[in-house]
Amino acid sequence: MKKQFLESGKIVGTHGIKGEVRIDPWCDSPEFLCAFKRLYLDETGSSVMEVKSRPHKHITLAKIKGVDSIEEAERLRGKIVYIDRADIALGEGVHFVQDLLGLEIRDADSGRFYGTLTDVLRTGANDVYEITSQDGKKYLAPVIDEVVTEINTDGGYVLLRPMKGIFEDED
Repeated sequence: MKKQFLESGKIVGTHGIKGEVRIDPWCDSPEFLCAFKRLYLDETGSSVMEVKSRPHKHITLAKIKGVDSIEEAERLRGKIVYIDRADIALGEGVHFVQDLLGLEIRDADSGRFYGTLTDVLRTGANDVYEITSQDGKKYLAPVIDEVVTEINTDGGYVLLRPMKGIFEDED
């Protein structure tokens, strides 16, 4: 089941003396996180913060409504921030990494089970899926159209046509 509130960063410190915080974004970019007017401090959405934020180098600077001093901001250090899935409109074929982790990896033609998707590595040119087999071996598969034929987060699987050499038993 997909989570309603997604981990999106961590408050790593303060900025200035008027209560701003520095957030290390765990999403695509600091700019992406800046698009949100509400962030949450728990995965249930019960602790909401209204924010105004801006990107600064590789982090997000956020001013939280009601946090007006460095001391108040310091109390938030180390907290994980969440975004509400409902506040985001993803494009076609775009998925949250958190939705991909744990999906079964199967062969697109034979249905053979290769393992579970355990990490998504960002390499620049294309993402790479880390697949962990049942015996704990790790394999890497590029996320390109020739290899990844279907991603079904609701069905819990990804279909692959592996390139030669991805899995040890390939000819």
